[in-house]
Amino acid sequence: MSTEEQIKKDEYYMGRALAEAEAAYREGEIPIGAVVVCRDRIIARAHNLTETLNDVTAHAEMQAITMAANELGGKYLQDCTLYVTVEPCTMCAGALGWAQVRRVVYGCRDEKRGYLEYAPHALHPRANTVGGVMEAECREIMQRFFKEKRK
Repeated sequence: MSTEEQIKKDEYYMGRALAEAEAAYREGEIPIGAVVVCRDRIIARAHNLTETLNDVTAHAEMQAITMAANELGGKYLQDCTLYVTVEPCTMCAGALGWAQVRRVVYGCRDEKRGYLEYAPHALHPRANTVGGVMEAECREIMQRFFKEKRK
């Protein structure tokens, strides 16, 4: 697959993750969305549910990992790509590592809690990461959410 084709595919799936982030936003959740893609098919869609479930571990990535594992009937997601609107935190990066996700694509960095700062080796050793996909859109929804929360 050419680089241009991969960029288009990444933008398409990040758009689906952004739709999940919008759903979270409407529900009063921190607007982070994620999708898991396996062999060009979305097998899981999720967004943050920490407020709804009163569970600090109910991040979009954690929800998506569980859904994808259930869909595939196994705990390893080696043939999968996770698309998430914000760089995973250390907890989510660790879970992605244990699930052996081989590719992680994120929108914008999380300067305060992102894994790149605190646990840069948490993902599986063979995992590839791509950051900055639809970065402006991913950052905008987060900024809008927190600006409205602080009013």
